[in-house]
Formats: sequence, C-alpha cells, structure tokens
Amino acid sequence: MYRRLSMQDFQGETTMSRVQLALRVSDLEGSIAFYSKLFGTEPAKRRPGYANFAIAEPPLKLVLLEGEEGQDTRMDHLGVEVEDGDQVTAATRRLKEAGLATFEENDTSCCYALQDKVWVTGPGAELWEVYVVKADADTLGKSATTDLAAPCVCGPTGEQAAGQGVPVAAGPNAGCC
Repeated sequence: MYRRLSMQDFQGETTMSRVQLALRVSDLEGSIAFYSKLFGTEPAKRRPGYANFAIAEPPLKLVLLEGEEGQDTRMDHLGVEVEDGDQVTAATRRLKEAGLATFEENDTSCCYALQDKVWVTGPGAELWEVYVVKADADTLGKSATTDLAAPCVCGPTGEQAAGQGVPVAAGPNAGCC
C-alpha cells in the first residue's frame, strides 16, 4: 500500500525541491553565527526575528525563528519547498488521494514571503508544508493582531483545521515558516 517518498514526488524533471527545517531559537544571532559556520554560507534572508539559509548541498532551507529567551531550540515545523504552484497543486492532490487531511493556503504572507502551500500533520503532531515562494513580503506572517511584531502564526489555526480534520500543534507559534 505505502511507497517510499522521493523528491521526485515534488518535482518534475527540470525542477529542484529541497527540504525545509524551521527551528525556533532563543539566541538568533548566535544561531546565525553557528549555522553560517556549519554550512559555510551566510543567510539568504535576514529580517527582525528571522533568518533563512538556502543551502545548496545538502539541498536544505534552514529557517530560524526567534523564540523565547532562555528556552532550548526546538523544531517548529518541516516542509518541502518547490519551484511552482503546479507542484503545490500536485502535492495537494496526491496527499488527499493518500487519505491525509490537508489545509491549503494561497497568496498568504508568511516568513517575509508571499506563498501558496498545503499543510499536513504527521502522526507525532509534526506540521509539514509543501510550498512555493512567489515573492518577497514586508511582514513575518499573518497574525490575529495588527501588531507587526506579533508572533508568526502561519498555518492552520485550531478552528480552521478542525473544519478540515487537520490536527495541529499547540501554541500560538505553531506552523510558521
């Protein structure tokens, strides 16, 4: 019934996908310094409370989100970045056909980028997104407030997810890319 997932499931012959790992860190500047040394590259994007690395080898999008001071680094969510909206649509169709509950967002502002995406939740409550970055944006992400410094709350809210049968991780910062 099940088959091994490969990057070919998210890409065509001439496109490239990469896995995303989003970490919530208490020391953003220290984390940027560490990961710059670890991967031998500087962040591709830096904004207040946010940095991301576009690492060529291994193909990885590392996202650092500023967390609470004094807390250990924790995984925020996982993802697969694809090159175009057709790949998001294809992944959405495949995930639904596989019986997974999905939550779709189109033209959403998250992590200083305009994106189309689909979310699923793994058996351990880990959030996964398949997404395409369409353009840069001026804000970290949507928030229930108009405060631009408010925590990023991209992804399905508990109420939205319940309507679509998608379990979500707890907490106000769950599911931001």
